[in-house]
Amino acid sequence: MEIEAKMEKRVQGSLLRSNIFRPIFTSFLSSQEGGIIFALIIMCLTIAFINPAFVSKYNLTTLILGFSFISIVAFGETIVLISGEIDLSIGAIAGLSGIGSAWLMVNSGLSPVLAIVAGLAMGAACGFVNGFLITKIRLNSFIVTLGTMEAFSGLIMVITKGWAIVRIPESIFFLGRGQVLGVPIPVVIMTAILIYLSFTLKSTVFGQRVYLLGGSEIAARVVGINVEKMKIIIFTLSGILSASAGILMVARLTSGQPTVGQYWLLPSIAAAVIGGTSLTGGRGRLIGTLAGAAILGVLQNAIAILGISPYWERTIIGTVVVLAVTVDVIRQRTGYLKMIERMIKKQ
Repeated sequence: MEIEAKMEKRVQGSLLRSNIFRPIFTSFLSSQEGGIIFALIIMCLTIAFINPAFVSKYNLTTLILGFSFISIVAFGETIVLISGEIDLSIGAIAGLSGIGSAWLMVNSGLSPVLAIVAGLAMGAACGFVNGFLITKIRLNSFIVTLGTMEAFSGLIMVITKGWAIVRIPESIFFLGRGQVLGVPIPVVIMTAILIYLSFTLKSTVFGQRVYLLGGSEIAARVVGINVEKMKIIIFTLSGILSASAGILMVARLTSGQPTVGQYWLLPSIAAAVIGGTSLTGGRGRLIGTLAGAAILGVLQNAIAILGISPYWERTIIGTVVVLAVTVDVIRQRTGYLKMIERMIKKQ
């Protein structure tokens, strides 16, 4: 009898634990980010099964390091998208800030620390210009940032004349090539930015205003939010994050390449959209953006490690973006239908 009683208690205990964890697991999978992370895990397991070299330490380190730069830029793009706007100049800002910082280190005799600060200030200034033109002159963010993207890209060519800036001081190499406990410095910086900005968006007045602004600009004005000031701050923040990624890439390459940031625009937007950020504003989380960037990184890595022609890369990424946008539109329509149904039932 005692044995049966003990067995019954164990069964009840296991059932209790399963009942506790099942709702947590179910809610995780049903959430936007949970579904994306689950898909990422399945993708990684599948690729590892096909080619075990995928899970080698060298490959995983290269993979994570590769999408860390895109993630930093995508964090800024995500905040802009949540606010209901879009920034097409992020890649150009990253390149201009990185090139500007490299030029100051090599040609002006400025110390690397001051040159990096100047590069970040340059990114902030570019973002401020975007925000100012959008709010004060009331121009569309798509048109403004499309124009400034070309302007900033042109400045890169003016500075470099198409040539790389070499003889970068070795003292900054650790920013792109150094490690902390085996973790690359860019990954550490990306993680710190993720934690700080996630807390800011979730637990501060600024974060609440960003979501409210994207949900309804009219409502934001009604509750007393200075919409123009908020948008300028958001675009300036996006510029600083882009500049950070550009400077880290210069340190990684140990030279100022004119092509830095040139191909970061689509992946950064794609990472945000795949991660659940709505293109119409008001919804999105940075952890989802990180998962989206990881999915893109895994796709690019899989193309190389599985021997697929690299010419398929842009086709695959473009297809993934279209699918993500389609899912977002379907989800929004479903949400609207459910809202209408609830209103009808109440009546």
